[in-house]
Amino acid sequence: MQLIDLSRGISHMMPRLPNHPSIVVSTYATHEEVREADGYKFTNATMALAMGDHAGTHVDAPVHFDSSPDALSVDRMPLENFFTEAVCLDLSHKELKSDISVADLEDAERAAGVDIRPKDTVLLHMDFYRRAYGTPGYLTDFPGLTKESATWLGQKKITMFGVEAVSPGRPGRTNFEVHHVCRDMGFTHMEGLVNMEKLVGKGRFRFIGFPLKIVGGTGSPIRAVAWLDD
Repeated sequence: MQLIDLSRGISHMMPRLPNHPSIVVSTYATHEEVREADGYKFTNATMALAMGDHAGTHVDAPVHFDSSPDALSVDRMPLENFFTEAVCLDLSHKELKSDISVADLEDAERAAGVDIRPKDTVLLHMDFYRRAYGTPGYLTDFPGLTKESATWLGQKKITMFGVEAVSPGRPGRTNFEVHHVCRDMGFTHMEGLVNMEKLVGKGRFRFIGFPLKIVGGTGSPIRAVAWLDD
């Protein structure tokens, strides 16, 4: 068994979309502060976190993009949605700021030698993190799905898909359309994944990415992991 970490670390003031809260990580208590109880001295070190529910590597809950009364918050999403069969499609050849078409997905599925099956998680490797992290373009220049290519994924009856970027579609109307495809077709997506190049050519594997149980949460940070059999 091999486990591949697909998650970004959560760090102070890490990049995030400007319409989401800043991520603040600070020291709350250190081992220099000695406490005493019943004559026993000890220390505790703790950190303080302040962030939105879409910080770092995270999943969008349906209630994020669906205003209907029955839309699920992240604490109500089925746990089996986060422990699934999975495939990774290689789209690393796509230029920055480009759209990912249906033909791109079909070609990538064929090249991977896999069939996307119902309830799969589909990871889309775009080599974006390596190319853009640490630059201003990290928030704007990623390749992205379109309404049509997101619909193609939805027609496969997948559970969710994941991207390296901060959004699944190109900034603006296209991104909203991709979110609404998820709403209308009953699946969702993850953002901020890393290390997907390690999954290219590996065939089918297991995906694990459980969210925090945030009551009413519109999303949640996840520890995304790929489980490969040796």
